[in-house]
Amino acid sequence: MLKLDTGIEGKRAYFGDVYKIFRSNGYTLCGNWEYDRGKFDMVLCREGGETIYVRIPFSVLQGELDSPRAFLEFRTPYVIKHVVNTGLDWDENLLLSTTGFNQFQKPLDKDGNITDKSRWEAAGEEVVQDVMTSLDLQVS
Repeated sequence: MLKLDTGIEGKRAYFGDVYKIFRSNGYTLCGNWEYDRGKFDMVLCREGGETIYVRIPFSVLQGELDSPRAFLEFRTPYVIKHVVNTGLDWDENLLLSTTGFNQFQKPLDKDGNITDKSRWEAAGEEVVQDVMTSLDLQVS
């Protein structure tokens, strides 16, 4: 995991105001969210079974995450690498596995070693800056 130095940490906004902006900038709401916290993810690179993501975590200060009026505070973004098995997985759903990719399988290594760290730090900081530019009027 590579922590990123951006200006988003500590910024606050309403979920309903920022969700569409994150989506239009290529981010998804990480499926592993709770009512009091979550993460926006963006794929920086996917090759074979390795995916490098930029992840922007946030805390919910007021309300619950499934509400547009949930008030968020962004935390320190980071780059992370997941490594998954792209071969057949005989213990899981055979149809999904025979395609070579099962979106539900656990990563073999959810915090894989990232080579060329300066490259991925720069790429991560750039895409966070891009979304911050779009959020400029939305974030308080």
